Amino acid sequence: MTDVKPITDAHDHAAALSRIDQFMNAEPGTAEGRELDLLADLVETYEDENEPMDHPDPLTALEFRLEQTASRA
Repeated sequence: MTDVKPITDAHDHAAALSRIDQFMNAEPGTAEGRELDLLADLVETYEDENEPMDHPDPLTALEFRLEQTASRA
């Protein structure tokens, strides 16, 4: 396992996402699997604090849903 540290800025975030890509098929319980789990938790925490997603207003949500339905027809 590499030296895993808290994600404090966009550079750390990008590096963590890149590392996650390398381990997407890691087996649970292996060193790679444990690193993947840890990195995923760190990324989630960073994104929750720095890139929060607001809920859409009801009209925007309805318009989006209608667009999805229309594209299937």
